[in-house]
Amino acid sequence: MLATMMTLLIIDAIVLIVLVLLQSGKSAGLSGAISGGAEQLFGKQKARGIDAVLHRGTVITGTLFFILTFALAYLL
Repeated sequence: MLATMMTLLIIDAIVLIVLVLLQSGKSAGLSGAISGGAEQLFGKQKARGIDAVLHRGTVITGTLFFILTFALAYLL
């Protein structure tokens, strides 16, 4: 049981790191002001959807990380 929990925790940590690194930074919105309205009309909707999925995945894996960490600490 302990080895399974540790393996799940490591996999969850790797997925969480990847999801955080894939998200765009807050300064990425500044380029929309320079590039013009066409990107704002067409490009931002897709980017907003991808960012929303990445954000939701980050929240879910972060919550799972805390649950697994507390459960592992309880078992030890």
